[in-house]
Amino acid sequence: MNERTSAGNTQSRSLVWGGWALSGLLIAFLLFDAAIKLMALPVVGETLEAMGYAPGLARGLGVLTLTGVVLYAVPRTSVLGAIILTGLFGGAMASHLRIDSPLFSHTLFGLYLGLLAWGGLFLRNPRLRALLLVDR
Repeated sequence: MNERTSAGNTQSRSLVWGGWALSGLLIAFLLFDAAIKLMALPVVGETLEAMGYAPGLARGLGVLTLTGVVLYAVPRTSVLGAIILTGLFGGAMASHLRIDSPLFSHTLFGLYLGLLAWGGLFLRNPRLRALLLVDR
């Protein structure tokens, strides 16, 4: 094995580990989010109601979040999971825009999560990196 190949493998391995670290943070946060929605905790219903939604939507949102997270965590379906989660984050951002929530702490939080999701996936998926990196 030559020096260039060895350095490339080490760099690639580091990217994948970094990608899984970012993805792991997102997965842990979203599993917690899905769990509190599936348990239909009172705070979830109150928050949905304050945003103008029926509290009964909590379980459906929890199932959608859990589905996206499971798909995102499995390498073979990770891109589909990221797409589903991106839609979920976009809906959350639209909801916060509608009720005039604070911009950086509430409204753009979905953007931050989306960047974390796609950034983690970009680092851990060499095919996605090859697809998105035009200049080599």
